[in-house]
Amino acid sequence: SGRCMPFFSLEHSKVAYRFDLGIFGGTSAGLAALLVLVGPRAMLIKIIACAALGLASWTLMEYGLHRFVLHGVRPFSTWHAQHHRRPAARIYTPTLVSVTLIAALVYLPAWIICGPWPACAVTFGIVAGDFCYAITHHAIHHGGAGGRWIRGRKRWHGLHHALRHDLVGRPGYYGVTTSFWDHVWRTAPGEVV
Repeated sequence: SGRCMPFFSLEHSKVAYRFDLGIFGGTSAGLAALLVLVGPRAMLIKIIACAALGLASWTLMEYGLHRFVLHGVRPFSTWHAQHHRRPAARIYTPTLVSVTLIAALVYLPAWIICGPWPACAVTFGIVAGDFCYAITHHAIHHGGAGGRWIRGRKRWHGLHHALRHDLVGRPGYYGVTTSFWDHVWRTAPGEVV
């Protein structure tokens, strides 16, 4: 029974960490290939629009999950506090949990409401957004200097980690891949970026 625990552990080995990136990268590529190669041509505009909606939705989901769930709902906030204490550790939601949540909360409702092709497209957008988030977050905590954009994201995320999230008040800088929602919801104290 102890052998199954790595699938549900918050702190991942280097192999499990790379496996997770591979799962989301491979799923993104697979869904893109499915949509481009097999998707009905008559639905091309709808498929593109649904993929764009999924990707745009991911940015809001990333912000909302980080702000309200990871910094506000137990046990998630307790788990996320481990990341704040040890930012270079490979601490994140187990892959099996992420895949199950995306299937149950994204694909299945979209399939019921819109059908299989739009559901695949929305799911592709969200999975691709999640993959971009994972790569960005990895580069922020483990990468070298990077280009101008990644240096800006490192600075932004560094401001987030520097805040005292255990104090009452409204810490900020929740966006990892974009600062857009921090500006919309005014959670970028003192920032004009």
